[in-house]
Amino acid sequence: MKISELARATRTPVGTIRHYEREGLLPEPPRQQENGYRRYGPADVERLGLIRQARALDMSLDEIRVLLALHDTPQAPCDAVNALLDAHIGHVSARILELQQLEARLLALRARCAQASDAGHCGILAGLASGDSQDATGMTGAAGVHAGVHVGGSHRSHGH
Repeated sequence: MKISELARATRTPVGTIRHYEREGLLPEPPRQQENGYRRYGPADVERLGLIRQARALDMSLDEIRVLLALHDTPQAPCDAVNALLDAHIGHVSARILELQQLEARLLALRARCAQASDAGHCGILAGLASGDSQDATGMTGAAGVHAGVHVGGSHRSHGH
């Protein structure tokens, strides 16, 4: 099948498939001699499915590389897969705690402005300006977020 067919079959954008190829997660497929189109097979569909499921679990590309290496070595012990998943669960637990702390800080900050007023008298802006939104580590605003997690999920400082 062509890349567009693989994309349709796996509900994966073509650009994402190419990205995974550049990252070495998907092997570059052979090309047809007559037109140079990439040709994908059932193994590529399966591999891309595994990658997509791992990404849906918020695994990093490095974690996925390890999973794929183990997947490609069926005789390897499953202990390494368990260890990888246990470590990932630990990262997720830490991120949940960080997000709960962030939520508490945001709620406390939001409570500073119970009624509408002009921006010059806004309790939220005053709290941000004075550093009253600090967490227990003394980091404020975006600095506190970047220390552990970006709410959008694209930044993690947990070694990913």
